[in-house]
Amino acid sequence: MDFLEINNIPVTEIVSCKSLKRMMQMTRLNEINIPDAPHTPRQTVTDIVHGIKIEDPYRWLEDGQSSATQAWTQAQNQRTEVVMRQLPHREFISKRLTELMSQEMIGGLQLCGSQLFYTAHLQGKSQPVLMVISLEDLLVAAANKTDETLPQGIGSRGRILVDPNNESKTGIIALDWWSPSSDGSMLAYGLSEGGDEWSVLHIMEVATGKPLPERITRTRYAGVTWQKDNSGFYYGRYPQPGTVPPGEENYNRHIFYHKLGTDPADDPKIYGEGCAKELSLGTSLSEDGRYMLLHVSHGWRSTDLYFRDETDPAGPAGRFRPIVEGIDAHFGGRIIGETLYALTNYQASRYRVVGIDLQNPAPANWQTLIPEADDLTIEDVAFAKGHIIVSGLKHAVAHLYVYDLHGKLQREIHLPTIGSVTGLAADLESDDFFFVFESFLIPPAIYRCSVSKDAPAQPQPEVILASAQAVDPNLVSIAQVFYPSKDGTQIPMFILKRRDLSVSDGTPHPTVLIGYGGFNVGKTPTYMPAIVPWIESGGIYASANLRGGNEYGEDWHRAGMQGNKQNVFDDFIAAGEYLISKGYTDHDHLGIWGRSNGGLLVGATLTQRPDLAKAVACGVPLLDMVRYHKFLIAYLWCSEYGNPEDPEAFKWLYAYSPYHHVHEDVSYPAIYTYTAESDTRVDPLHAKKMTALLQHVASIKAAKGPILLQVEADAGHGVGKPLHKIVAEQANMWAFLAWQLGLS
Repeated sequence: MDFLEINNIPVTEIVSCKSLKRMMQMTRLNEINIPDAPHTPRQTVTDIVHGIKIEDPYRWLEDGQSSATQAWTQAQNQRTEVVMRQLPHREFISKRLTELMSQEMIGGLQLCGSQLFYTAHLQGKSQPVLMVISLEDLLVAAANKTDETLPQGIGSRGRILVDPNNESKTGIIALDWWSPSSDGSMLAYGLSEGGDEWSVLHIMEVATGKPLPERITRTRYAGVTWQKDNSGFYYGRYPQPGTVPPGEENYNRHIFYHKLGTDPADDPKIYGEGCAKELSLGTSLSEDGRYMLLHVSHGWRSTDLYFRDETDPAGPAGRFRPIVEGIDAHFGGRIIGETLYALTNYQASRYRVVGIDLQNPAPANWQTLIPEADDLTIEDVAFAKGHIIVSGLKHAVAHLYVYDLHGKLQREIHLPTIGSVTGLAADLESDDFFFVFESFLIPPAIYRCSVSKDAPAQPQPEVILASAQAVDPNLVSIAQVFYPSKDGTQIPMFILKRRDLSVSDGTPHPTVLIGYGGFNVGKTPTYMPAIVPWIESGGIYASANLRGGNEYGEDWHRAGMQGNKQNVFDDFIAAGEYLISKGYTDHDHLGIWGRSNGGLLVGATLTQRPDLAKAVACGVPLLDMVRYHKFLIAYLWCSEYGNPEDPEAFKWLYAYSPYHHVHEDVSYPAIYTYTAESDTRVDPLHAKKMTALLQHVASIKAAKGPILLQVEADAGHGVGKPLHKIVAEQANMWAFLAWQLGLS
């Protein structure tokens, strides 16, 4: 397969703006004043790792608290800002992104009792807020709309429950997570500061908005599970620094129970003592509140499940019984009555739904309700009255189905266009269910649908609450292509361009290729306002669905993890070569961009194929794969990448580690690397060390462009970043790419 046209909507008029064209005139490289890179002392540390001599000249930059590192970082920031201020695209992109990202937009949703909870970005606010609205009010408002426009007015329809913007004048306090009780009367939520994701747990009465006095620290994504009577809740908490060996305060997440009105310091530990430090623990309750389900995740590879009877008079000690233990597969699910309805990839790479009798949980007794399909990867399930709603992916595009509880397909739900289902909510007592749908240029909207037998064969979901539509998606063509990787594997890729832009005249166009390829995370069509100015100005945007993600199930994931990680880089390089071979672009007009694990991706591509792209944007990256596990929470990722302390894993990690494959005889492309000092996931040391090394090489053999570094203060990995910082980061990155790739 080669080219599949998806968005075949008729073209409407494209408005040209002379002032925009003048603003977007290309500035030649020699017209930009690029100051010399700051001097970086080389203080080589030599390690012998599994018999291999490894030299690290910039180990000293790992100490982010030292005055020398801070002075060096400040000098790098000042240099980068001098360059950025000169880029003619920056002002336009910043203004356009501010316009786009200031629009009202919906986030996640949860149905609790008769109320719908959802996050929303509201105009004039730097951080998203948490809102609540009764279903009755929302459905009445949707039914009373007088025209064909979507029911909008996010800010005026619901009631704001949590507004972190009131907590900080600079917008650096963010709502990280939130957990209502099953009846919607109580709320637990977490606030963090400066993007570090270490949240403080707060409690609120929903009806009155009254906060309770308790505050619980060290609750990073606490995973709160309320008791049915709302007298207390279970939650995850990390140890206080100083109570465990240095560094281990980032691990050892244990489950505690908090009774409302009591001192959190006295909260009893429910589970976790004696467990491996890297395990991730979570809980949920059955619909009737009788059974607790305990999830024990071994990284991104497998899950154990246990349960206990909350009515057991014997007390909490030793009551957990295994359901699934020691199976190399993912499990998740919900207990209804005496049955666990589990979503699993055990003996089903693309996942299946099984029914497990709690009293007879052996795999031989499982009942397959929804079997694995050849062409569908199941992502999520929800339960409405007598039905199972299934959302899944076909070639990275969302599909939605309704089954009965016996696994018989009732119908497929018609979705508006290609896109992603990013939220799914239902109630066992209701025919209605709700979902959030979005696409590349269509912001999230909440839809209502019914599982009723009286519904039409292909019911049209009803929009009940929509984000503001800030851009006309008809102006952009979206295509999906399939190209061969190095080993022949067919890889999907989405390509977006302005509809009137021709790619058949032999003219190479400025093109940005992105990817991720890891942690079972797919690159599906989700709303991305940051790409709009690029496309409007004549650039092409391509997103590759690399191995390591979830697009085709667990086999696809494992084909890009641990010793198979090189497949991901091969897939990405092949994507770039495809775009060049098909006339979209050429090497001088191709840029690559990735962040986090995607930063590792572009870093490896940079070192393996320095000739592939003209420019690289590398965000919050992992780059030193020999030492990555020693910092912050990175030991958690050993299940995905491998542990460098294991000789076999070290071989493949060292073979592709970007920091260890920079060579002094190579001319590297222009690079803009950005990171943040408060990143509690990926330590900024990766970006700092790699920048120093590349700048050193550039001083010996001239690079194709500048090697720039920006380190943001009061910001983290991305979660909780205020709007003005998001705009500034994206404006810098896209202006850099426009400059280097010749966007006119």
